[in-house]
Amino acid sequence: MSSDPLLQPYQLKHLTLKNRLMITSHEPAYPEDGMPKERYRAYHVERARAGVALTMTAGSASVARDSPPVFNNVLAWKDEVVGWMKELTDACHEHDCAVMIQLTHLGRRTRWDKADWLPVVSPSHEREASHKAFPKKAEDWDISRIIEDYADAAERMKAAGLDGIELQAYGHLMDQFWSPLTNELDGPYGGSLENRLRFTFDTLKAIRARVGDEFIVGVRYTGDEDLPGGITREEGLEISRRLKDSGMVDFLNVVKGHIDTDAGLTDVIPVQGMRSAPHLDFAGEIRAATQFPTFHAAKIQDVATARHAIAEGKLDMVGMTRAHMADPHIVAKIMRGEEERIRPCVGANYCLDRIYQGGMALCLHNPSTGRELEMPHEITKADASRRVVIVGAGPAGLEAARVAAERGHEVIVHEAANDPGGQVRLTAQSKRRHEMIQLIQWRFAECERLGVSFRFNSYADADTIRAEQPDVVVIATGGLPHTEVLAAGDNLVVSSWDILSGDARPGSNVLIYDDAGDYAALQAAETLAAGGAKVEIMTRDRNFSSEVMAMSLTPALRELQARDVTFTVLWKLTGVAKAGNGLVATIGSDYGDFTRERHVDQVVVNHGTRPLDDIYFDLRDGSSNQGEVDYEALIAGEPQRVARNPDGTYQLFRIGDAVAARNTHAAIYDALRLVRTV
Repeated sequence: MSSDPLLQPYQLKHLTLKNRLMITSHEPAYPEDGMPKERYRAYHVERARAGVALTMTAGSASVARDSPPVFNNVLAWKDEVVGWMKELTDACHEHDCAVMIQLTHLGRRTRWDKADWLPVVSPSHEREASHKAFPKKAEDWDISRIIEDYADAAERMKAAGLDGIELQAYGHLMDQFWSPLTNELDGPYGGSLENRLRFTFDTLKAIRARVGDEFIVGVRYTGDEDLPGGITREEGLEISRRLKDSGMVDFLNVVKGHIDTDAGLTDVIPVQGMRSAPHLDFAGEIRAATQFPTFHAAKIQDVATARHAIAEGKLDMVGMTRAHMADPHIVAKIMRGEEERIRPCVGANYCLDRIYQGGMALCLHNPSTGRELEMPHEITKADASRRVVIVGAGPAGLEAARVAAERGHEVIVHEAANDPGGQVRLTAQSKRRHEMIQLIQWRFAECERLGVSFRFNSYADADTIRAEQPDVVVIATGGLPHTEVLAAGDNLVVSSWDILSGDARPGSNVLIYDDAGDYAALQAAETLAAGGAKVEIMTRDRNFSSEVMAMSLTPALRELQARDVTFTVLWKLTGVAKAGNGLVATIGSDYGDFTRERHVDQVVVNHGTRPLDDIYFDLRDGSSNQGEVDYEALIAGEPQRVARNPDGTYQLFRIGDAVAARNTHAAIYDALRLVRTV
């Protein structure tokens, strides 16, 4: 028996959980027609197979028609869900992994123009800032109907064979009843704390009447809204005690904060550049006060912190949810003594930010997550070893090298710089984004373990690559900033990279024209503002930093607003000219023949990159495929067999920004799906 605190079993009522690691409820937005079908099942089964003790599905499954998901959630109000959840549960049970589901009514945290266009309902008319729907104030018949909806959904989950359910009570209907900020009802469901909790306890009674006393039921709730006038820490402790004392709840899953704004949501679920495990001690206080099974998750992304949480008695089960998106095999690696090989979560939040924009959750670091069916996490060996030469050791090049080496090939990487990393190394210079360097560190360590040969300070040309006598050449040289976007004055501007690298001396009155909407403009603005410059960021878009997405944008906006940076939308930079010792920037609009001027001493243009692809074109004529990629084969996961040149001695491909400016996930995904069949 291991002495590792994380590997100790935990008895939750009649259920024995084999270790202390769990995946908390979250919605990766993989359902099809509201059902957790093959993709959803494969995602959870992969993590069950690797040894996690408990996986919680759905964040959150909707119990009622008038709780339409604002992104792709499981619909627990449909009878059809029973069969699909049973298949998922049975498959996870085969690996001794318990399965639960989170049930909810969203209340005001949705929109009336989704699904059936029913009114949004809440205990008050107060609108949520994020979703902007003005709710109907709940009537008695709404309350009784929704209580039955909860009970129906719970009964479905028991029928599907799940080990338990969890009710969601932060930002959703249940705690909209709890909070004085969102409950304006009179009578039995409003006013005193006892009345505000009545909806929850009436719901629990209805659920217990359907599922019995043995079925496991928990609540994931906020123990402190951290809002003036909201649920206080003291009230949260009292709610915790009352949940325990009710005899109807088997565990508490604690969060801290509120989710009605992007900033609030990001504090509850911290992202890159924010403190790790910020609410762990608070959860520990709840456990100490109640002496009741307590779960928690909030940026617990490393095993050491998780182990500390269990060893110090702060938690009974520790959630590493986003960490398991980055590496589903955390438990297996702990058990094998390979913790150093765990692929780290870098907090980029590509998972959550994507679902809030209507996409499915993907991991910046691990392109197989969510693609378990077509892009398995395990790399299979090739039938024969080949000589693979890669140019560029950024994220795309390193991923190509790692996968090729896992396939059993001889791999050589040429890199012009002293160190691996490419653009990520520049990105990681900012303190707030320093975690990004782990994308590089993990891949480089894996490459070294697998015997990849690196040639640093190698400004490889076509002759250099041909001299390696390769079977396959992969160009991953990335791109260089593109700033030539003006009618006049291109020579008077600098790029965001120039600011971040220190190649351009910072100005004191700076206009940043952001026509890419990515992190580079934000980081340049932070660098300049921190140095005391007056900074304005301008974009022609309706939305600011459109490629960064809401939660990841929060820490940057806090920093920039604190330094009085100006944000301007719907205007575009058209020209720059000298004006004495400074510059005059001409501003135009896509909406009419309007012009303005800005007098500044520096103009920064952020317009993405253009491929650094000379070596690719120099090598193309000597390749058998002349650089062509069979997209159908690529998507189907089949080998590339294009043969355009009978005299070609190698296959040639390019990936990442060497093709076109995209993002880090795209670069890594390019490499993985191309090279896994080489």
